[in-house]
Amino acid sequence: MDYKKMTIQNKDDILLPNEPFDLFGRLIVSRINNQWSYEIEEFDEVETMVFPDENYDFHQIQEKGFAIGAYHKEKCIGLAIYEYNWNNYLYLYDLKVNSDFRKMGVASRLIKEGQNYAEELGYKGIYTVGQDDNLAACLFYLKQGFEIGGFNTRDYDYTKQEGKADVYFYLK
Repeated sequence: MDYKKMTIQNKDDILLPNEPFDLFGRLIVSRINNQWSYEIEEFDEVETMVFPDENYDFHQIQEKGFAIGAYHKEKCIGLAIYEYNWNNYLYLYDLKVNSDFRKMGVASRLIKEGQNYAEELGYKGIYTVGQDDNLAACLFYLKQGFEIGGFNTRDYDYTKQEGKADVYFYLK
């Protein structure tokens, strides 16, 4: 596996399509005495979801941050998009890995590569946002050493995803 920052030469790889994933539970987040905690709620029925494909523009990504690709035999199979941010945390805007390569350490390595760039750029860490019902993603971030640092129950009001919430994860 090869990991490299996206350049004009491989810019089309930022259009890596999204693939299905299972929604099998929810992270129930609470904050008591300035301490974040969570419980896991497992769903009775598993649903499958696919995020709509993004129409990323390489030049816009370059203006706001950078992208790192994971390559297997010269084919992009994973992508992490990072954005510069004002708060000394680099924002992990998107992270995806082709389903055939999941659970093989690709996403972990894309985060590690992002940490290296964050350090070079003077950032103190990385943060990202996960939907509370994407339990696989939430547990993945926690396993990577991210800590819960926020919870937003209002972003999905008045949308087709009403009832969902965003969990903010921070990695120092």
